[in-house]
Amino acid sequence: MTAPLHIALGAFDGVHLGHRAVLRSARACAERDGGTAAAMTYEPHPSRFLRPDSPVPRILSPRQNEERLLEAGAAYVHRQAFDAAHAAIEAADFPAWLRRAFPALSSLHVGENFRYGRGRAGDDRMLAEHGRLAGFEVRTVPAVRLADDTVSSSRIRQALAAGELELANAMLLRPYEAEGQVVAGRGLGRTIGFPTANIAWEPELRPAFGVYAVEVVLGGEALPAVANYGLRPTVESAPVAPLLEAHVLRGDAPTTGDAVRVRWVRRLRAEQKFADLAALQAQIAKDSAQAKQALGLLG
Repeated sequence: MTAPLHIALGAFDGVHLGHRAVLRSARACAERDGGTAAAMTYEPHPSRFLRPDSPVPRILSPRQNEERLLEAGAAYVHRQAFDAAHAAIEAADFPAWLRRAFPALSSLHVGENFRYGRGRAGDDRMLAEHGRLAGFEVRTVPAVRLADDTVSSSRIRQALAAGELELANAMLLRPYEAEGQVVAGRGLGRTIGFPTANIAWEPELRPAFGVYAVEVVLGGEALPAVANYGLRPTVESAPVAPLLEAHVLRGDAPTTGDAVRVRWVRRLRAEQKFADLAALQAQIAKDSAQAKQALGLLG
């Protein structure tokens, strides 16, 4: 006999505290009846299909999102294609579609602002009514609040763009992360005593340019580092793409070709242009000292 299935449903961009509450609701039902808790999300993000000229910039990559959903307790993640056929499903027909797609579905868990169906016509009340007719329970999970406001993906995007990293990280529960491969650079940092690893990373959502205390994760080791993300105005005279570069403070730095992830722990300052390399060098020394303090390094 197939175990009952309990699905947490949503876009889940970032897998923030509110998303985790929805998944926790599914897990609680699964624990009661010996069933399975899973997450269903969409690929691509619905806005990329519905508003191709102005899609929502994702906080994390699909792979990062899936990793966090599994970490939060989903037994597996179902990525539903969001295409013309799916967008055309009427709200009243959506529960029947779910029943066909997931015959063992016992309960569905959504956030209180969940909308679905063609033209986003369906809400949680309609879903509960039609879900009951389709043979499964619908549970609506209240929004989570933090710092006197609702936790949401849009609020996290705003916080990251404004340089409010600590607020964004609190809503995400885990630090914001970048991931990419170390690529060769010009070696300018090495000439002023601060060699950096340049990381190929092109996020949909660009965080605020600036200097950050970070951890560079290579293999199973987290290396304390100070990182700059931005346009490098002191050393670049022509327009350039934003670059993430990290100077490792302790341990063996990654080398060209290494795949790394960067955990953003604290924002130290905004990016700025200095008069010359000597002034930049002096500021990086100060930034490194601040980063060591933020990361709990002594000496």
